[in-house]
Amino acid sequence: MIPQVLSLIQRAFTGEARVRALGAYAAVLAVGAAAGQVVGGVLVSADLLGTGWRPVFLVNVPVGLFLLAVGGRVLPRGTGTWPERARGLDLPGLVLLGAAVSLVAVPLVLGQEEGWPSWSLLSPAVGALLLAVFCGYESRLARRGGTPLIAPRVLRHPGMGLAVLRIAAVMAVNGGFLFVLTLHVQEGLGYSALRAGLTFAPTAVVFGAVGLTWRRWPAAWQRALAPAGFALTAVSMAAVGLAFRGGGHGGVWLYPAYAGVGVGLALAFSPTLTRALAAVRPEDAADASGLLATVTQLGQLAGSRPSAHSSSTGLSHSGARRRIPLRKRCSHACPRSP
Repeated sequence: MIPQVLSLIQRAFTGEARVRALGAYAAVLAVGAAAGQVVGGVLVSADLLGTGWRPVFLVNVPVGLFLLAVGGRVLPRGTGTWPERARGLDLPGLVLLGAAVSLVAVPLVLGQEEGWPSWSLLSPAVGALLLAVFCGYESRLARRGGTPLIAPRVLRHPGMGLAVLRIAAVMAVNGGFLFVLTLHVQEGLGYSALRAGLTFAPTAVVFGAVGLTWRRWPAAWQRALAPAGFALTAVSMAAVGLAFRGGGHGGVWLYPAYAGVGVGLALAFSPTLTRALAAVRPEDAADASGLLATVTQLGQLAGSRPSAHSSSTGLSHSGARRRIPLRKRCSHACPRSP
């Protein structure tokens, strides 16, 4: 649903109102992540009817019913001023992009558990080749007047390429951080699922607060926000690692370090997303939103899976807990990233 939400924001708002709406979107995303960590921890700890972690998937049911009831009353009904036209389905482009993404994603998901066989090393290279074929096909289709899956002019939009790289990096760092730290506090330190969820709440709450306020910061700071965010994230994550050194529980300095991670990730993510989408034309809203949403998901995957391999090795060597297969670890209410 993320591409549709972003497209709706771009089509329903213009100018400064769109910037504010995108900032609110990033903040709500973070608040939802914080709430999800806590609610997920509650459900897993409750072990309703002996179902363990499975009820976490039922959280979507009341949320979906609420949105169905309210959405028809509050959402705009598509009476914008931009020209509307039907778009056909670019089936060859969809197949090429789906195959390329799958060839990159599947080895990340299964490679470690399968012992990194040769296909898992060859597959990403083939995926990169298919991605190049996809880009060439989309460009030719656009020149012929067709309707490509992703309009090439979106990729050529000023700042879009840098935004893609930054968002992928933010999501990779965030996904790896949440995954590794969740495994550490639960498998290594013995935290319950609820306590683990509460542990990361400061990161998400601060992320949301920064997402709502960064536009009000001094104009001279604006261009440096994203680079400063990456630097602050690196320093804060180093502080988290130092706080946990020696197998301890982190002490009083751990939570300021978590907050620093939230501020850094928000500074790297929120201005980047807002500026990348704020200037996109309404007719390109779906393309830009889909592109950035896909990059977000791939970034999380790229960050969490290698991190899971590293953390499993670390836990095994430390002897903190017995080594548990990765799929079973994922059932421990691992927090979702903002």
